[in-house]
Amino acid sequence: MEDVVRKLRVGHYSIRTERAYVGWIRRFIIANGKRHPRELGVAQVETFLTRLAVEGKVAASTQNQALSAVLFLYREVLGMKLPWMDDVVRAKRPQRVPTVLSQTEARALLAHMDGRLALLARLLYGTGMRLMEGVRLRVKDVDFARNEITVREGKGGKDRRTVLPGSLVPALQAEVERVHVLHRDDLARGMGEVWLPHALSRKYPSAARDLGWQYVFPARTISRDPRDGRWRRHHLDEAMLSRALKRAQGGAGITKSVTAHVLRHSFATHLIESGYDIRTVQELLGHKDVATTQIYTHVLNRGAGAVLSPLDR
Repeated sequence: MEDVVRKLRVGHYSIRTERAYVGWIRRFIIANGKRHPRELGVAQVETFLTRLAVEGKVAASTQNQALSAVLFLYREVLGMKLPWMDDVVRAKRPQRVPTVLSQTEARALLAHMDGRLALLARLLYGTGMRLMEGVRLRVKDVDFARNEITVREGKGGKDRRTVLPGSLVPALQAEVERVHVLHRDDLARGMGEVWLPHALSRKYPSAARDLGWQYVFPARTISRDPRDGRWRRHHLDEAMLSRALKRAQGGAGITKSVTAHVLRHSFATHLIESGYDIRTVQELLGHKDVATTQIYTHVLNRGAGAVLSPLDR
């Protein structure tokens, strides 16, 4: 398992992916009587995945994640290039129409939130950022002069720029000032470090204490980093926003299931409703293929595909 963690960190996998892969590999080994993976083959892998689907009733995406973890174990950690690896069939993911709030529902939802979590929710809806992109936002990546935000290492490790809503500028400036005060107090106590990606902490030893690298939404307390054991101030726990959205959903009387990703879906749909072309929306969302963005044309507030029902004629 130490080799697994080492290989994941060499490959710059995120801490969330690391935990997920380690968990699946551990479950795979235990499910096979703690036998060494070198003694196992395609039959054991398929049995493991089948049990997940039949007994565990997991989603196709979860089953595919488990398969990716097992294949990572064999290919990257054990260095085994076996013919059966290419023959393992991944579960087919169902095509789902994204849940989208109407503009009235979005306003009602945000009106039932307050404080930093309300600002974060407004930022996700106003920029189309993913949840983790929002909580990991650094001070240096908010450009108030150009009214834009730089999203670093989004999905697929890609950077992109998105719009900074003008209505959020005063609140974000106040939040950055709060971060400045908090960071100054941390430095006075001999702390003030933040986690840096890749080898930046070695290349720029003082960068971890710079204001620009601090999170816009920092955690309230300093905690120990699970990767190297150093004490740092991390970003806000993303679960806090999920709980706040759930409460606001009930308060606004919205029956749809509301998550942070629903805010991203709503951002894209409302832009297309406003007349923005799909390529612009694709760039703002950071989609690799425009076909991914086109799904939002099917959930516009004009019925399914803008078709007029014969009952209304």
